[in-house]
Amino acid sequence: MKNPQIIKYVSLGISAFLIVGFVSLLVFANAQKGDRPLLPVSTDEFGGPYTLTNHLGETITEKDLKGQYQLLYFGFTYCPAICPTELSKMTEVLNILGEDGKKIQPVFITVDPERDTVEVMKSYIELFHERFIGYTGTVEQIEDIKKKYKVYATKVDDPTMTEYTVDHSSYIYFLDPDGQLLSLYKMGDSVDDMTQNIRRWLDQEQNS
Repeated sequence: MKNPQIIKYVSLGISAFLIVGFVSLLVFANAQKGDRPLLPVSTDEFGGPYTLTNHLGETITEKDLKGQYQLLYFGFTYCPAICPTELSKMTEVLNILGEDGKKIQPVFITVDPERDTVEVMKSYIELFHERFIGYTGTVEQIEDIKKKYKVYATKVDDPTMTEYTVDHSSYIYFLDPDGQLLSLYKMGDSVDDMTQNIRRWLDQEQNS
């Protein structure tokens, strides 16, 4: 029989690992502010191969987005405020970027695969940018990509609510065509902050 205490400590250890890893990424991201040179925000442990299902029911891997810039966000469709706000921010950034925005693929990955089915994801992403793609998968597949991308997310049961919620980290990732993390944006970063930073990356590529 599994020991509940051991399971509890293992769970806490994994959560701590993910939080520490993401804090290190956030420190790097903040270092990009101001007039400092643009440096990729990355660690050897960030990212990696994955297999998921898109909002059309197709099996996909990280190779399907090879060669494209990505704006990537992890959240869930039942999120009452934070997720729709951040996805709307991504939409606005892409619209402001115009032709440059077409170089960037917006991606929404659920951290709640039990409720966020293919059909639910398809209906949800239609509320935002027309080029959004949504990814879901099995619980095991989502747990795998969460660990690889340093995403914290855990189910929370609230007796005052009819549905559970999900407590999760909220950052927008900007990835280069090789899947390398270039920048990450916090909730406090404005559309203008993101747009200016992304333009600098795209300009750097054009001038290189």
